[in-house]
Amino acid sequence: MSRSSNKPVGITLGDPAGIGAEVAAKALANHSLRRAALFTIIGDECLFRKYFPVRYKNCTFLDVGCLQSGDFTAGRPSRLTGKASLAYLQTAVDLVKRKQLSALVTAPVCKESIGEIIPSFHGHTEFLADAFHAKDIGMMFVSGPLRVLLVTRHIPLGQVSKAIHAGVVFRAIRSTDIALKEYFRLKKPLIGVCGLNPHAGEGGTLGREEIRHIIPAIKRARAEGIKVEGPFSADTIFYPQNSKRFDALLAMYHDQGLVPVKALYFRKLVNLTIGLPFVRTSPAHGTAFDIAGKNKADASSMTEAIKLAGDTMLV
Repeated sequence: MSRSSNKPVGITLGDPAGIGAEVAAKALANHSLRRAALFTIIGDECLFRKYFPVRYKNCTFLDVGCLQSGDFTAGRPSRLTGKASLAYLQTAVDLVKRKQLSALVTAPVCKESIGEIIPSFHGHTEFLADAFHAKDIGMMFVSGPLRVLLVTRHIPLGQVSKAIHAGVVFRAIRSTDIALKEYFRLKKPLIGVCGLNPHAGEGGTLGREEIRHIIPAIKRARAEGIKVEGPFSADTIFYPQNSKRFDALLAMYHDQGLVPVKALYFRKLVNLTIGLPFVRTSPAHGTAFDIAGKNKADASSMTEAIKLAGDTMLV
């Protein structure tokens, strides 16, 4: 964590029935990580007592007051745990708006549980975009030198082709270029773009989205001075020998980007939301209800999410 701020990094504990509090506590048990910044942990007192028996000096514990220890069971999400995780997130949003946090790290939530309260809830990314009226947001997945941005996010696979058009792809390229310069301080980043179809369309024989939309977007970005190449076949561009040329890759849809990066780097993968007026990161795993409460959760991804928040905070 190389950037510093006198404002704390906020950490929401996610769904209380999941592993969020466990991985946050395990990550912050790392003394070198903990001493690198101030932290505000947002959750319920019952979670603090269970997972943070030692209250670290540079950590403030903010009790939202939603749950008692007998209100829920680890591994069993409910409307009540969804309501609590939503309250943690809304509290964090209020703190960011009051400029009381330097960055935000969010532990995983259960979309179904929150969906019982807010039916339109699709995830942290969309919720935060609405809360801060951010238009060109993106999900960038980071692990070491590899960064992958999703052009489309949480939509059914059958809708992806209709969602891919030149304007959307261009804005994703531009947002990625800005993020690489702003968050990672790269002066002239190089971006690689995946095709949508097998073998990037094979010149139109396997689909024409590349010709109609992706190539025009790349040409427009180049005309604006952005260093970008493609479209490349997604089945080869993620091979480390190929991907290492680029500062970031653009995947056209969710699984095109996440299957390879999770296969290669799952333990230390981080989700970075770009396009917000502040830095937000999260571990790249979910609530893991199957192992919640069993002290089996690996905190590597949460540790990296906290590190990245500190490294990229907009100060």
